[in-house]
Amino acid sequence: MQHGKYRFIVGFLALPLGLYALFVIWPFIQSIYYSFTDWTGLSPEFKTVGLGNYRRMLDDQIFWKSLWHSLLFALLVPLVTIGLALFLSFMINAGGRRRKGGPAVSGVRGSSFYKIVYFFPQVLSIAIVALLFAFAYNPDSGAINSFLRGIGLGGVQPLWLGDPDLALWCVMAVLVWSTVGFFVVLFSAGMASIPADLYEAALLDGADRADTFFRVTLPLLWDTVQSGWVYLGILALGAESFAVVQIMTTGPGGPDYSTTVMVLYVYQKAFRDGQAAYATTIGVALLVVTLAFAAVVMRLGRRERLEY
Repeated sequence: MQHGKYRFIVGFLALPLGLYALFVIWPFIQSIYYSFTDWTGLSPEFKTVGLGNYRRMLDDQIFWKSLWHSLLFALLVPLVTIGLALFLSFMINAGGRRRKGGPAVSGVRGSSFYKIVYFFPQVLSIAIVALLFAFAYNPDSGAINSFLRGIGLGGVQPLWLGDPDLALWCVMAVLVWSTVGFFVVLFSAGMASIPADLYEAALLDGADRADTFFRVTLPLLWDTVQSGWVYLGILALGAESFAVVQIMTTGPGGPDYSTTVMVLYVYQKAFRDGQAAYATTIGVALLVVTLAFAAVVMRLGRRERLEY
C-alpha cells in the first residue's frame, strides 16, 4: 500500500494547488506589489512610490473610521448571531418539556417548522434582503415607522439609516437577521448528534436547562462554534458587509462615513476615484486584519477536544 503513495497524492493535489496558486496566491502577491506603486487601475504605466501609500493610509481619517466599523462588524455580528443561534438551536433540540412516554430530552413543539422558518432568510440573496430592509427603514413610508405610528408612537420616528448614530447598528441588525438561520441549522445538526444519554445523566444529577447547555451542549459543540465564529467574522469583514452597506446606505457609506467599512472603501478608491494602488494598500491592511482576527479566535478558542 506504500508503493507509489507520494506520486498518487501529488497527482491528485497538483492541479488543485496549481489553480489555487494561480487564482488566489498570485493575485495577493500582485496586490502587495501594486500597493508600492502609483497605479491608477487604467494606465499601463506606473512607478514605484515605496511606502508612500502606507504613510497616506495611516494619515487617512476615513480609513481609521472604516477600520473601526469593520472591527465592530467582526466582533459584534458573530457574537450576537452565534449567541442567538445557540439559544434557538438548544430550544429546538433540547429546550422542550418532557412529554409523557417520550424521550427525556426533546425540542419545543413545532421544532421542525421553526428550523424552516429560521433558515428562510438564507434562501434570499443578501442583495434582496438589503433592499427589503432599506424600504423597511424608510423614515416616511417604511414598515417600521408605519408600525410605530400605528401603535400610537408617532412621536418616535427615527431616521434610521439617515441618522449617523443609528445607521451602522441598523446595517448590522440586517446582517444578523440574514445569517442567524444558517447557524441555527448548523448547530441543530451538531446537537442532534449528541447522545441523549448524556442529557439524561445530567438531568438525573439535578442539572437544569442552563447547566445542561453550558456543561453538556456547548463543550461538545465547541469546535463547530469556533469554526462558525471564524467563518462569520470573515463574512462580516468582507462580502456580506460590503453588500448591505453598498445597497442600504446613502453615499454609500454615509451619512458622514458613519457606515463605511474597509471593503467598501477599497471599492470606492479603486472604481470610483481611480486610485487602484491606494485601494490595494487598504486591501493589504484588510488582509492583515482578517488573518489576525482568525488567529485570535482560534487561539482564544483553543481547548481540549471532547469526544463522545
